[in-house]
Amino acid sequence: MEKAVIIALDFKDFEETRQFIEQFDESLYVKVGMELFYAEGPQIIKYLKEKNHKIFLDLKLHDIPNTVKSAMKNLAKLGVDMVNVHAAGTLPMMKAAVEGLNEGTAPGAKRPLCIAVTQLTSTTEEVMQQQILISETLPNTVLKYAQLTKEAGLDGIVCSALETKEIHDKLGEDFITCTPGIRQASDSLDDQKRVVTPTKAKELGSNYIVVGRSITKSVHPVATYRQIKEEFLG
Repeated sequence: MEKAVIIALDFKDFEETRQFIEQFDESLYVKVGMELFYAEGPQIIKYLKEKNHKIFLDLKLHDIPNTVKSAMKNLAKLGVDMVNVHAAGTLPMMKAAVEGLNEGTAPGAKRPLCIAVTQLTSTTEEVMQQQILISETLPNTVLKYAQLTKEAGLDGIVCSALETKEIHDKLGEDFITCTPGIRQASDSLDDQKRVVTPTKAKELGSNYIVVGRSITKSVHPVATYRQIKEEFLG
């Protein structure tokens, strides 16, 4: 199964993104999130595809099933490689997401991978229980959401690397774990709560790690990316 370091392009606009991307002379796997996509729309996807980069379009859809299905049908036409939803949107919504992707993917083309967010890596168990009013433990909640995700026919989940081993033990090695909250040992945690290093994520079995500020705010982003890539992929 593919493993990759995904760079989170958390930039405000096209020009900031272009300046960052043009430092690299290799094909990357990048994440386009809400901030950048809402600012620039499909043109940013077109630009990145023209540069031969793979794209995780991180919009975390969460709505009624029919709306999510229609949205995914349109997102599939962009030619991105991976999309996501919130697992909290329920089993019918996740099934609808896959249906939309299948309908929107051109004949002969590969459907984008579809993964579901379990609990954000900025969420602690205390916050989950006191504010979201989920009385279960964080690990049990993540596992249940992962089980529903697989039942719905999605390809995997977004979770903390701390949860990947149990997910793979319970749901199989072919069930994707995409793990944000990755920091080098010397980095600030910022707003993340459940974080690990690239080396630890590799040990725990993550398939994809998402790295943002450690690379994008680095004085030498290309060198930092290659160091992280070496730590995670060997």
